[in-house]
Amino acid sequence: MKITEEIIAHPLFRDSLERNEEAEKERVFCHHDFQHCLDVARVAYCMVLEKNLPIEKDIMYATALLHDLGKWKQYESGLDHAQQGANLAGIILGDIGVEEKISLEIQDAIRTHRYAENKTSLLGAILYASDKACRPCLFCKSLKECKLFPEGREPLLQY
Repeated sequence: MKITEEIIAHPLFRDSLERNEEAEKERVFCHHDFQHCLDVARVAYCMVLEKNLPIEKDIMYATALLHDLGKWKQYESGLDHAQQGANLAGIILGDIGVEEKISLEIQDAIRTHRYAENKTSLLGAILYASDKACRPCLFCKSLKECKLFPEGREPLLQY
């Protein structure tokens, strides 16, 4: 998985994950770290395989690994992390020589990954579903305060 390996080695990817970690060190809710991104990638690729979808493993992993890179910018300035993540992904994908068409597809999936109604692509729909499926709500001590699961609503346990 050439693209995935180059993303993981890219200094902007590593820097953004470090900034996310620093910004979330006191956070009681879900974290947006490498483990979360890797979990999303694995679940997303399982979905691709189960549904026999035409998405390459490397593209699915790349999209999932990049999807929350902009979280630190959201904490810092209030900017939408999905849009900021898409921008950061565009820089990284350009630096490693990913074809523009593929880069734009990945950026679109990242830009629209937060809400079900925003999906403009299959890649985006799988990213959305896998991101939600990877929330560790079952064991969360802060679930009652979580904005994602208002009182009376069960957390997602499967996709």
